[in-house]
Formats: sequence, C-alpha cells, structure tokens
Amino acid sequence: MNAGQLERLSEHLLKLRLFKSKERLEALLQHAAEKELAYSDFLEQVLGEEVAAKTSKNVTMRTSMARFPFVKPLETFDFGYQPSIDKKQIQSLASCHFIEHGDNVVVLGPPGVGKTHLSVGLGLKAIEAGYRVFFSTAANLIATLTKAHGEGRLDEKLKFYVTPRLLIIDEIGYLPIDRLGANLFFQLISRRYERGPMILTSNQSFGAWGEVFGDRVIATAILDRLLHHAVTLNIRGNSYRLKEKLKAGLVRAEEANDS
Repeated sequence: MNAGQLERLSEHLLKLRLFKSKERLEALLQHAAEKELAYSDFLEQVLGEEVAAKTSKNVTMRTSMARFPFVKPLETFDFGYQPSIDKKQIQSLASCHFIEHGDNVVVLGPPGVGKTHLSVGLGLKAIEAGYRVFFSTAANLIATLTKAHGEGRLDEKLKFYVTPRLLIIDEIGYLPIDRLGANLFFQLISRRYERGPMILTSNQSFGAWGEVFGDRVIATAILDRLLHHAVTLNIRGNSYRLKEKLKAGLVRAEEANDS
C-alpha cells in the first residue's frame, strides 16, 4: 500500500469517527500482511478493536456519571469474611436480570459489613451491561429534593432521579429524616415503582423504618412499593473496618459484634 492510499484510509476512518482504527491503522495493516489474513478476517479485527475501544470509553464515561463514592468491582469483595452472604446469589444479581425484570435489591446489615461495596459492584456490572446508573446517599438525595421543593423545581429533580435505569440509594437510616423528607422520598419511590429498579442499603431492619422516616404510614407505603418486586440481602458479620484489628488480635469477634 502506497502513502497516498494510507492517507486516504486515515481520512475515511477519521470521517467515520473510527479513531481507534485510525490510530492503529499501520499496525493493523502490517499484522494482516504478516499473517496473510483474508479480507473478512482483517475487517473483523478492525471492527472488533473499534467496538472494544468505544465500549471501554462508554463504560468509563457512565462510571464517572454514576457518582460512585469509590470504584470497587464485585471481584474484590471478600465473601470469605462475610459467610452470611450467598455468593451464588450475588453472582446471579451480577447478571443484571433483576434490572430486566424491574426488581429492586435491598441490602440490610450493620455498618461496615460491605453493603456499599456490594451496591457499587452491582452498579458497575449494570454499567458494563449498558445501563445508566446513578448513586446517591439517602441524606444527599433527600437534601437535594428538599432544596428543589423549596425552589419550585421538585418535578424537574424527581425526573432527574427517575431517568437512570438503575438508581442506588445508600445509607437509609443513618441520619434522621423529617416529615417533608419522608414525603419527598415517597414521591420518588412512587415514580420509580414498576418503572425503574433500585438498589437500597440500610443499617435498619424494615421494622425500624417507621422510626427512620418518622411516620409509620409513610414507611409502610414506601416498603409496600419497594418490596413488591424485590430481593432482600441480610448481612450478618463483622465490620471490614475491624478486619485488621481482628487479624492482629486487638479486638475479639465478640467485642466487634457488640460494637
């Protein structure tokens, strides 16, 4: 191939926005010549690399837009440290069928047992599967809705939280929720009901949600919608934050469970 052909090919790839192929054109052509690839095999290799590059770029962009507090894949979760968690169940959830079916996932357990890690890990799997995900703590979400309500922009902000295919709400029950906040949270749950699946984490049992939301009627209405189509995970175990202290013998398991 002469220089003129190479230049024209580069221009075509640029116009088609096939940037990865343009960047690797000479290397791809050389590899094809050395291996004496058929035209179809060469085309498959070029398009395969382009698809992989675009997929990686999209995953990176969606991960940034999700606003995760950290990026920890499920593969790094220490299931051996939390034997109460069914690893096969988590792997099943990682297939993202629960999103296709519109099911919610509720993760309950004391602080530090890995609830946020699991929710982020499942969120990353959803992004890899092509879904749009958004993460927020319950406190930040309610504060945002409360501010929007005061500014007359509640409907706009509710639409913002309804738009992602998967919404993750972390740390329900860590901070008290006033009556307005409870009502706004109920409105969001109602809007997503049977439309968009959610992952929610809480350090409180369902029986305590009446106190969390300061109103048993609202809490019951929220749970009725959340649990209609839902998978509940109950984690019982020691805090990961105490893991190193336990290994070092500085804290006994009994003391960790009582803390």
